[in-house]
Amino acid sequence: MATTEHPPPSRLRTWMLEGLSDMGKQGGHTGPHAQPEPPHKGQRWWRVMCLTGVDYFSTLGYQPGIAALAAGLLSPIATIVLVIVTLAGALPVYRRVAEESPHGEGSIAMLERLLTFWKGKLFVLTLLGFAATDFLITITLSAADASTHLVENPHLTSTLHDKQMLITLVLVALLGAVFLKGFLEAIGVAVALVAAYLALNVVVVVVGVWHVATAGHVITDWSSALTAEHGNVFAMVGVALLVFPKLALGLSGFETGVAVMPHVQGDEGDTEEDPRGRIRDTKKLLTAAALIMSVFLIATSFITTLLIPEKEFESGGQANGRALAYLAHEYLGGAFGTVYDVSTIAILWFAGASAMAGLLNLMPRYLPRYGMAPHWARAVRPMVIVFTLVGFLVTWIFDADVDAQGGAYATGVLVLMSSAAIAVTIAARRAQQRGWTIGFAVVSAVLLYVTVANVVERPDGVKIGACFIAGIILISLLSRLARAFELRVTSVTLDDMAERFVRDMASRKMRFIANEPDQRDKAEYRDKIEQIRADNDMPEQEDFVFVEVTVTDPSEFEASLTVRGEVLHNRYRVLTLESSSVPNALAALLLHVRDSTNCTPHMYFEWTEGNPFANFLRFFLFGQGEVAPVTREVLREAEPDRGHRPRVHTG
Repeated sequence: MATTEHPPPSRLRTWMLEGLSDMGKQGGHTGPHAQPEPPHKGQRWWRVMCLTGVDYFSTLGYQPGIAALAAGLLSPIATIVLVIVTLAGALPVYRRVAEESPHGEGSIAMLERLLTFWKGKLFVLTLLGFAATDFLITITLSAADASTHLVENPHLTSTLHDKQMLITLVLVALLGAVFLKGFLEAIGVAVALVAAYLALNVVVVVVGVWHVATAGHVITDWSSALTAEHGNVFAMVGVALLVFPKLALGLSGFETGVAVMPHVQGDEGDTEEDPRGRIRDTKKLLTAAALIMSVFLIATSFITTLLIPEKEFESGGQANGRALAYLAHEYLGGAFGTVYDVSTIAILWFAGASAMAGLLNLMPRYLPRYGMAPHWARAVRPMVIVFTLVGFLVTWIFDADVDAQGGAYATGVLVLMSSAAIAVTIAARRAQQRGWTIGFAVVSAVLLYVTVANVVERPDGVKIGACFIAGIILISLLSRLARAFELRVTSVTLDDMAERFVRDMASRKMRFIANEPDQRDKAEYRDKIEQIRADNDMPEQEDFVFVEVTVTDPSEFEASLTVRGEVLHNRYRVLTLESSSVPNALAALLLHVRDSTNCTPHMYFEWTEGNPFANFLRFFLFGQGEVAPVTREVLREAEPDRGHRPRVHTG
C-alpha cells in the first residue's frame, strides 16, 4: 500500500528471495514461485505417474524387508491384506479427492473448507504437522536406505561400513543443493529412473520366482512352518490384520499422486474451473500406479520371505533395509547387484526430491496466507535451507536407521490418508450419495483403526508427529505475533458513493471518524460528532465522514478490502468496510485515500476502556481491542516517513 522506497537489497538477499511471490495479489501464485507458471500443455498421465512413482515405487527398496521384520513368515499374507486395503480403500478415496480437488490442493484443502475461524486454522496446522512428518521422513528415510544400499554393497562394505550417517547427510545436502540451484522439470528424469528401476525389479522377481519354483522344498518348508506357527488360515489372517499397521509404508504415494495433478495434460477443452480430462487422466494415473505397486508388493514379499534367511532381515543383517538388493547380489551376481544398487540409490534419492517438492508446494500454500510464516517463506531457497537443516536433525536423531524411522513415516502417511477418507465421506454425504457415503465411511473406519493401532504399536511415530505439530503451531503463532502490526490488506476498492465522498473531502481537510456500529440511529452519529469535537477542541464547522468496520473472520490474515459509501438519516456520510482486523482496515483505507488524492487524511478515535494487555489479546485473536494505537502502529510500519503518514488523533 505504501509508496516508500527502500534501499536496494544485497546480492545474497536477492538470490535467496528469488521466486518470492507477492502476497495476496490478485491472481498471485500461492506456491513458491514469484509468478504463475506460463500455460503449458502438461504431460501424458503415464509420464506424470513416474513423477509420483519415484516416491511410490521406491518403497520397494525397503518395504519387503520391513514387512518380513513385522510379519515374519506371514509377510506374503499380510502384504495381500495391504493390497486389498490399497485397491478397495485408498484408491477409491484418492480418486474422489482428485475429483473434488483438481488443482493439486489435496484433502487438506477439502477439510479446510469445512471449518472456519481459529479452529479451522489449528486443524489445518495439525494436518500440516503430519504432512511435514510424512514428507520430511520420506527424505531422511529414503536417504538412509540409499546409504544402506551403498554401504552394504559387497564391493564397498569394507570401505564404507561405518560411514552410513555421513553418507545419509551428504545425500540430504545434495538434495537441498539441487533445489537451491533451481528445480526445473523433473518428469523426464523420473520416467528414466522409474523405467530402469521397475525393469531391474522385474528381472529380480522373475529370477526369484524361478528359484522358488525349481526348489520345491522352499514352498513346502514355508507352508509347514506357517501352519505349525499359526494353526489355520483364519488364525493367519487374524495375525496378518494385527501386523498390518506396520506395513503401512506400502500405502505411500497417493498424496503425491494428487499433488502432481496440475502437470497432467487432460483434454484440449479443459478449463481451470472444469478440468474433466485432467481429472479422468489423474484417476488413470492413480489406478495404474496402485496396480503396478500391488503386483510388485505381493511378488517381492513372497520371494524375499521364502529365499532370504530370517536372521538376515534383522538389524545388522545383509538384507536389512535392502531385501531385493540382497537377492540381486545372491542370484544374479555382483555386477548386476551393483547396477541394481545404483538404480535403487538413485530412485530413493529422487524420492526425496519428490517429497521436497511436496513440502515447497504445501507449506507456502497455507502458512504465509495465515500470517503464520515470515514473508520469505514463500521463496524456495530459504525454505529449502530450513527443510534441509530439519532433515539433518531428523537423520541425527534416528542415527540414519531405516527401521527406526518407519513408525514416524507410517504415522504421517496414515493420518493424511485417514483425513482424506473422512473428507471424501463428508463430500459424498453432502452430495447425497448414500452408497459412496457408506463405502467411504467403512474405509475411514479401517484407516482410523490402522492409524490408532500403528500409534499404539509404535508411539515414536506420533511423538515425532507431535513434535512437528508443536513446532509448526509455535512458530506459526510467534510469526503471527511478529506480523501483528503488518499491513495485510492486499488491495482497496471504493464503490461510486465512497469515491464521491473522498473526492468531495479532498478539496478541504480530510477528516474521518472511526465508529463502532451499534444502533446506527441519528442519535449515535450526532453524539459521536459532539464527543470528537469536544475531545479534540474542534470548531463546529468541521465536516466528518464516519468509517465503520465489521469484523468477519479474525483468523484470516490477508484479504482485499471493499469500501461502500452510504448516507444515513439524510445527513451522515458513512463508509462501511468488512475485514478480519479493524486497525488494518482503517490503516489501509487511510493510505489508499492519501495515495489517490495526494492529501493527508486525519482519523479520530476515542480511547478504549480496559486492560491494555487484554485489549491486545482481543486484537490478536478477534481483530478488535484497542484500535487507535494499533492503527497508528500499522501506519508507522507501513509508512516510515512521518511527514507522509496519515494522522491519527485520539481523545
